[in-house]
Amino acid sequence: MIVVCCQAGFPFFQLDRFLKILVQDLNRHVAIAEEFPNDASARIRSGGLMHDRRVARIVTPGTLIDENFMDPYANNYVMAVHLPEKPVLSDDITRQAGQQATINTPDPTNDAPTRIGLAWLDLSTGYFFTQPATLASLGSVLSRVSPREVVLDKALESAEDQGIASILQEESYLVTYSPQGEFQSLDDWLPMLEGKIPAKEAKQFTEEEIDAGSLLLHYVGDRLQGLSMKLQPPVRHVNMEVMSIDRNTMRSLEIKETVRDGTFKGSLLHAIRRTVTKSGARLLNQWLSFPSTSLKVINSRLDLVDRFIHDEELRDAIIVLLRKSNDSQRLVQKFALNRGDADDLLQLASTIKATEDIVTLLEASIASQAKDANNTSPDEEDEDPLTALLSRISLKSPLKLAHTIRSAIDEENLVQQHQLQDSQASSLLSLAQEIVSSEGTEEDGSLLPKTKLPSPPPSPSPSSKSKRPPSIRDHYSEETELFTMKPRASKLLTTLHNQLTTLKSQRDSLCLELRQEFNTPSLTLKWTPQLGHICHVKGRDSLSPPSSSSDSIIRTLTTSRSTRSFHHPKWSSLGDSLSQTRLAIRAEESRVFSSLRQSVILNLVKLRRNASVLDSLDILTSFSLLSREKNLVRPILNTSTTSIIIAGRHPTVESALLESGRTFTQNDLFLSSSSSSSESSHGRLWLITGPNMAGKSTFLRQNALIAILSQTGSHVPASFASLGLVDAIFSRVGSADDLYRSQSTFMVEMLETAAILRQATPRSFVIMDEVGRGTTPEDGTAVAFAALHHLVKVNKCRGLFATHFHDVADLVDEKGLNQNGEVEMYCTDVEEDDSGGFVYVHKLRKGINRESHALKVARLAGLPEKAVQIAKEVLERKGL
Repeated sequence: MIVVCCQAGFPFFQLDRFLKILVQDLNRHVAIAEEFPNDASARIRSGGLMHDRRVARIVTPGTLIDENFMDPYANNYVMAVHLPEKPVLSDDITRQAGQQATINTPDPTNDAPTRIGLAWLDLSTGYFFTQPATLASLGSVLSRVSPREVVLDKALESAEDQGIASILQEESYLVTYSPQGEFQSLDDWLPMLEGKIPAKEAKQFTEEEIDAGSLLLHYVGDRLQGLSMKLQPPVRHVNMEVMSIDRNTMRSLEIKETVRDGTFKGSLLHAIRRTVTKSGARLLNQWLSFPSTSLKVINSRLDLVDRFIHDEELRDAIIVLLRKSNDSQRLVQKFALNRGDADDLLQLASTIKATEDIVTLLEASIASQAKDANNTSPDEEDEDPLTALLSRISLKSPLKLAHTIRSAIDEENLVQQHQLQDSQASSLLSLAQEIVSSEGTEEDGSLLPKTKLPSPPPSPSPSSKSKRPPSIRDHYSEETELFTMKPRASKLLTTLHNQLTTLKSQRDSLCLELRQEFNTPSLTLKWTPQLGHICHVKGRDSLSPPSSSSDSIIRTLTTSRSTRSFHHPKWSSLGDSLSQTRLAIRAEESRVFSSLRQSVILNLVKLRRNASVLDSLDILTSFSLLSREKNLVRPILNTSTTSIIIAGRHPTVESALLESGRTFTQNDLFLSSSSSSSESSHGRLWLITGPNMAGKSTFLRQNALIAILSQTGSHVPASFASLGLVDAIFSRVGSADDLYRSQSTFMVEMLETAAILRQATPRSFVIMDEVGRGTTPEDGTAVAFAALHHLVKVNKCRGLFATHFHDVADLVDEKGLNQNGEVEMYCTDVEEDDSGGFVYVHKLRKGINRESHALKVARLAGLPEKAVQIAKEVLERKGL
């Protein structure tokens, strides 16, 4: 059966709206065709066509550049995944290769995971990353990068699935297949990069990474249809000192979105974000997804946060200036892609000015601090972090660029142009609504935008109701020039504008001369697209034709009862001169704009580096505000494997409780991987028991989140925190059936547990909640104790282990795990009153609580009283 699908075009000013519907909402690919003028030979070949229509760009969800509907607070990544034709197996799954993650296949005995290559980039900012990985780790990388589109080799579309399809389909990633293309090596990437890849770093790229990067660059280049682009040199993620957070941990800790609704509100990122710039918010997202494991980096961030806490005047002044800056990461990338307009140049100039003002503030602060420290002996080995941050900013060339931009672009004319464009859009929309209301259907009307566009400027005449409103053609007629560049933008523009002024003066003189010659006071000199340069008379003057002496030099074009138009050789000649001068001005403006765009490209590296400093300042000043607002404390980071947190709090739960007028119960944590009881009597792992809803899961999560926040560079919700660096956080909290891959809750739980037990190191932090709950109590107890025993004896990592299987505590005692400082047992509780009421005691205490108080929770949940009584009888019959 043949299905014919018809599609109509839409107004150009609604391009973003329809791209949002088709690309952003429906994940479609949209080809944009534009008109290109044909030269003489092309016109002959095309049969006389003046223009050629061809596809200029193919827009996909992962290749957005500057569309208005893009999320300004998140990166828009497209990722390529390369799988070798013959699976390459690797025994190295350590975090040094960045290959740690959860097990994504039902074969927990697979000790040689398939090696793959990953590459991802954000076309709107120019960020470009690569990473070697394994098929098992792919899900975790995807959860942290969150690509909008995943590109696979075209050959995989018809090949036997190696397991990647199930991983991508599980999280509903948009998958596109593309040929590998002509790129074969790193040298082939150079034309698309802003600079060379250092030779030392180039040697570190694996074959799989190069293949993934080549696939990605070919795909992006094809989508851009030859449009030039300059990406930042690729950064290998394995070279970055970052904490590993796998997919399950990202989800269960609700770092970027909530588990239940998948919404931003309620996540850790929502709770801590106080940034004032869009690019700063994007960088915060990255810091939170990839916390640092470098003490130098972390302490440098914390030092700056402290600096801004103590110097509120400096912090507030920086924030004010940051608000005046623009998203220069995306602005610069527009020009790198041969896009961008005069407005973007002005925004870039404003950002450069804000950067200059920030530098002045920082220099004054550094000088003031140096003056105060004159009487002390500074440690020459420790560089002031503010000075180090300032040293990354380069302003000499950018300031020249900003001055050139300001001197060249006419901001007032730009404002008027935007007003006129809004007026035209409003007029066209009004016309469309009028036609739809009279001839269209209700469905047609629903497709029109609901937002109200600015109305056309009203006529100043009181009787304007009966007159035609001014059109865009009137505004852009030869009588009203709205040039983008100032006359002094170039010597040629100055000459041309002087020439234009002279010609206008001659036009005014000619108009007076013709009025006297023809005795027609209403005569005006005009230009129209159809008739060219004409003399126009109206009213009584139109009734009397020009004198006979002039008949030989004029030619009447149109006549009506009230108007007359005719050509006059003097005006035709002068008008042509005016038109040619205007065209010359437009051409020179285009040349000047191209020159400015090229200047931006030449300053690309410096502008991007300056922008990254502003983004860091945005985050660090926001951290100082957050610390004051939430009563946070600076954590002490060290290289030990100890975690000491006093009066710790859950950052998102506490905020929710405060909104409802309640307070959060604080808890302490003391963990050490040392087995020497003399050094630590608190254990490297805590076994936590207690009733349902008494806060066990919250306690587990809050300590994992505190570790993440501390290594992000933020203060933490506690009264004191001393933490040994964590290389990876693993979480086994909450599971559900995986029906897609026919895996039960227990199977999913065991796969997650197996991944943790195989990958955790002595420097890792593990939280496990109710391991073994998906099977019989006997089997569950055995599995739970086995997991705990492995964490203590084999992995030797810090951990929190919550369970309702109280026999696990007995096994810990029986095996002597609590005798040598390895395991400590803590619990939450319930307090009952004489009337049968109860309250949860969220404060942890040493010991074991063998009462889960499940019936109390069931009654609170609204379980029918008869059902509760039957459950109570069963427990009494079993002597429980």
